[in-house]
Amino acid sequence: MSLPERHGRILALLQQYGSISVTQLSERFRVSEVTIRKDLSFLEQQKKLYRTHGSAILISPYISDRHVNEKEKKNVAEKQALGAAAAALLAQDDSIIIASGTTMAFLAREIKPQGRLTVITASVPVTQILSQDPDVDVIQLGGITRSSSVSVVGPFAEQMLRSFNCSKLFIGVDGIDPDFGLTTTNMLEASLNRAMIDAAQKVVVLADSSKFGRRGFSKICDLESVDRIITDNRVQPLYLDRLRERGIEVTVVEV
Repeated sequence: MSLPERHGRILALLQQYGSISVTQLSERFRVSEVTIRKDLSFLEQQKKLYRTHGSAILISPYISDRHVNEKEKKNVAEKQALGAAAAALLAQDDSIIIASGTTMAFLAREIKPQGRLTVITASVPVTQILSQDPDVDVIQLGGITRSSSVSVVGPFAEQMLRSFNCSKLFIGVDGIDPDFGLTTTNMLEASLNRAMIDAAQKVVVLADSSKFGRRGFSKICDLESVDRIITDNRVQPLYLDRLRERGIEVTVVEV
């Protein structure tokens, strides 16, 4: 296989999986990890991928926040499936926290309350969706509004959360790294997410396969704080194995 052919195959694998490790590429192409690192360095210089710790991804996790309208158009089928799987976890007369992000809006659209549902959320779109249901009581957190995500952050929102105890937190992330944990691009959002974790008995992460192997700017928490991760069937089996080894329940949806 020629060098351009190998580069083309690497990019094709990234399009399929979202991220892939140096070790996996070395084994697949039967070349040394040193050779693979040179390949990835060249492709990164060409702005065709982004190198992270021991792997490669298609998009830099350190870019400025993209607007929610742009994010909502990406991975739509995956987000719908994740939202439906998460909504199925709701119990009778449940009380939950829903974080911000486009995946959370997809979750909100899938919710069919059993009895009376109480929802605490930082997301304005989630409030707009669920406040139309007479069987849902929505508590909108207050604070600084982030224009990119149309959600609130800051100490006022965190202080409100100290008064509540909910059965579940549903949260989306910008990156999941088995070694580093959950991350997002905004440090104020990461801080609010930690307050949400403290106010919930169980933490459920909704993340499509493109989020694995990525590290965002701000760390939310280690994987030990997570009870369940819902993802799609395009995620690499290696990641699923490592999550289960850490005692995390994993739900894989078909897309």
